[in-house]
Amino acid sequence: MSRKSNAPGKRTTRRARPPRAATAAQEPPAVGAASAPAQAATGGTAPAPQLAPGHSELGTHGRPSALLDTRVIYCGDCLDQLQKLPAACVDLIYIDPPFNSNRNYEVFWGETKEKRAFEDRHASTQAYIDFMRPRCVELARILKKTGSFYYHCDWHASHYVKVMLDQTFGENNFRNEIVWRRATAKSQSYDGFPNNHDSIFFYAGEGSTFHRQFTPLSEERIKKHYCYKDPDGRRFSVTDLTGEGLRNGATGQPWRGFDPNSIQRHWGRPPAELEQLDKEGRIYWPQTKGAWPRMKRHLEEMAGVQVDTIWDDIPPVNARALERLGYPTQKPLELLERIINASSNPNDTVLDAFCGCGTALVAAQNLGRQWIGIDISPTACWVMAKRLRNVCRLPENEKMWLAGKGFVIRDLPWTIDKLKALPPFEFEKWAVIALGGVPNKTQVGDMGIDGRIFPVGTKPYDATTKKGEAASMFAGDWFPIQVKQSDKVGRPDIDQFEAVMAREERQRGFFVAFGYSSDAETECAAFHRKSGRIIKLITVQEILDEHHVQKM
Repeated sequence: MSRKSNAPGKRTTRRARPPRAATAAQEPPAVGAASAPAQAATGGTAPAPQLAPGHSELGTHGRPSALLDTRVIYCGDCLDQLQKLPAACVDLIYIDPPFNSNRNYEVFWGETKEKRAFEDRHASTQAYIDFMRPRCVELARILKKTGSFYYHCDWHASHYVKVMLDQTFGENNFRNEIVWRRATAKSQSYDGFPNNHDSIFFYAGEGSTFHRQFTPLSEERIKKHYCYKDPDGRRFSVTDLTGEGLRNGATGQPWRGFDPNSIQRHWGRPPAELEQLDKEGRIYWPQTKGAWPRMKRHLEEMAGVQVDTIWDDIPPVNARALERLGYPTQKPLELLERIINASSNPNDTVLDAFCGCGTALVAAQNLGRQWIGIDISPTACWVMAKRLRNVCRLPENEKMWLAGKGFVIRDLPWTIDKLKALPPFEFEKWAVIALGGVPNKTQVGDMGIDGRIFPVGTKPYDATTKKGEAASMFAGDWFPIQVKQSDKVGRPDIDQFEAVMAREERQRGFFVAFGYSSDAETECAAFHRKSGRIIKLITVQEILDEHHVQKM
């Protein structure tokens, strides 16, 4: 696949591992590879061989990749993790990043009763695209030229996402926009049509793997079209044995008293083959005198109805779904299984860089694929690990992982001691990202601001810039973040942050540190009484415990 970045990838050295030989499954798939024989009409898909969902047994997978570690969940910003992976190492990428919406989610995780807020902070479309662009560039770099990429989004920013993806993956590699009907509208809309679908943008390189997918024929269609029966009870439909136009060869010759030339047509097969088909009982002879013979199409030979770009047969994860975890944007397992079946082969590597509760990982594991998951939320990583253990019966064990029969989580969790040992700028970056903000890339001369949070309803640019003045590098509706790698932030640090908020005319700001003096807390209260502005003091421990969301 044509991509902008051709920089060589890097492999992270995390542990000693004996060398492994590459397997045949790691080679790029052949262009136009033949699909597997069709399944029965009641059997769903007819793509490449696969493991049945829910039957992922230890030892059934092929050997892990020789290029990179698989069956690994990385906790952290996917931009940082993707930069550590080698180029052109992944066969299939699916991402379902935070949408550009105004939704806030309150979730109670079943195993800990931990209250956690999920908030899509990128209400500015430009801020959302700016956030996603460098991550998509890295995803394009690690995707094989024969790989496939799926981007799941909704209507809020889908059109802007499509333009960004065309620039990153190449508009010639765009294959489809898949429309997934995720819900039936439950309320009336008086100024427009209700929004009830998501878009999934599908890109693929030349020679990429693609297996057609099928859905079972409906009972209504079977009764209507497969209304004939053989003596043995097999249902069949009938189709024409002739094609349009005259032919001078064997297909233009009369057969069994029927001359296709008389109706300006020709036989679909030479008469010798028609004789063989008749011996096999595959020719239907109507009882009506003079009626032309027709070809039988038996029901059990039909794969079903080919899946197109409108997916309305997969319901969302509702409150009664057995797979429901309570994760706010959880996607149904069947949706990911369709994507993985269509665009990968057994033992291919599947990557999800925003894997949430791990639906893509579970689907990949069930279908015999290698996989890599990344998510910035420690809670999400714990949830998907539990799901892999319980649903896939895959052990979370270092020794079994080294043997190719388990999985591991990396970079989870941070500790106070580890964070105190970080270089100051790295600590600032961690704190800003943990709050859901955008770090300031400038280490010196940052004007007292280490990062910004773009709240719901943000404007991308200030409209009040004075004539002749350049817009601030922090233009737009945003909240400043100040970070101090200190055990006890005092009043002087708060005074400096107050000056920053006054200068930038911000109504709310966030301060992150390991702890605060009573003078610092008193000063924040006095600042609010005097100016109406709010400074939220957040401790590192609150971030690690994920209790900071109540202050956001």
